[in-house]
Amino acid sequence: MPGVITILIVEDDEIISNLISVILEKKGYGVVGKVVTGEEAIMKAAEVLPDLVLMDINLAGVLDGITAARYIYAIFRIPVIFLTGQCDDTILSRAKVAEPYGFIIKPFNANEIVSNIEIALYNHNMRKRFYDKASLWDIKKIMAALDPVIITDVRGRIIFLNPYACRLLDIPEKEALVKPLKNIMILVNKQTGERINDPALDVIRDKIVVNYELNTVLVSLSNKKRFVSLTARPVKDDKNEMIGVSIHIREKTPTEIKMAEKI
Repeated sequence: MPGVITILIVEDDEIISNLISVILEKKGYGVVGKVVTGEEAIMKAAEVLPDLVLMDINLAGVLDGITAARYIYAIFRIPVIFLTGQCDDTILSRAKVAEPYGFIIKPFNANEIVSNIEIALYNHNMRKRFYDKASLWDIKKIMAALDPVIITDVRGRIIFLNPYACRLLDIPEKEALVKPLKNIMILVNKQTGERINDPALDVIRDKIVVNYELNTVLVSLSNKKRFVSLTARPVKDDKNEMIGVSIHIREKTPTEIKMAEKI
């Protein structure tokens, strides 16, 4: 939709979701998706790259709206406006960490939705001038990459994986999300036969970059084995706080495997 502002709706109440969709479309915005959980919101945001996300705070999934919003903004740089039927000090305190661009209290009207969106988009355009562009993720390239990329939260649960990661791990996206990485991906040392530590948990514990290069075999849930190299590193927000771990995997070529066997 060239020239049309695109918006992702994250709301687990179907009536409210449909109402928001009608309001947005009448005002000329493009609705590029409607999802009901925080984990779906992260993946959908990566897929469609909306200009803005309208996010309910209390969602039915494992990740609530505040947690999902924090990842969506810190990793994808997509502004988020919160929707909520509750507004107490605890919620406000948690919500601030996600750096939202607005806070709409239910029940709302069309003018409140539109005014919040316009102000959020304006402020986001102003804020973009100060971004360190070198630190931003190129999500389009990651989604199209022929190398697996996985992101976990600080508990080692998968919150994002690109299409190639699903292929390498032999698992559908929905079955991998918010599952511990160690339950989905098994790493084994070829020489010793011993299982290698979960790289996400190692990074979370030590807050360092972890590399596995030699003798590393990835075993999928379907028991397929592949020689890989792997790098896991902290994912940080604007406050330099670690919010997760990124894992970049590269499947080795037959030539690389043969050379490694000679070492």
